[in-house]
Amino acid sequence: MNKAPMTLNGAEKLKKELRELKGVARPRVIQAISEAREHGDLKENAEYHAAREQQSFIEGRIRDIEGKMSNAVIIDPKTVNANGKIVFGASVRLLHIDDETEIVYQIVGEDEADIKAGRISVQSPIARAMIGKVEEDVIEVNAPGGKIEYEILEISYE
Repeated sequence: MNKAPMTLNGAEKLKKELRELKGVARPRVIQAISEAREHGDLKENAEYHAAREQQSFIEGRIRDIEGKMSNAVIIDPKTVNANGKIVFGASVRLLHIDDETEIVYQIVGEDEADIKAGRISVQSPIARAMIGKVEEDVIEVNAPGGKIEYEILEISYE
């Protein structure tokens, strides 16, 4: 399987979720299954079936996170020597040339992307257009509504 880039913050969030699932959620659902079994007939026991379904979800999520972590290349943007260029993990302040609005994006791994939080996937068209550029460069992004131009105002590695 291919290695996928992930920021240090993204890796820490996944590790925290994994600890929560293994240390709290898994034992809780095992206890719920045990209690439901004590109530007798499992065929018609809604509590038992609900707990088993929850267990299946938890175990699936644990496997998913462990798989992502095993294939992750964790990159700390603070330690990357980018010489002022936009690289994975960088935060970039952009000026939309047409309407003069500013926006800030951080380039992150696919699983970390959250457009509402300003984190865009390294695979996105805008991130691909930014990689390797420097402050004051103008980039052109092919969007569904047509071409959009942005000027790069500031790059930071947080």
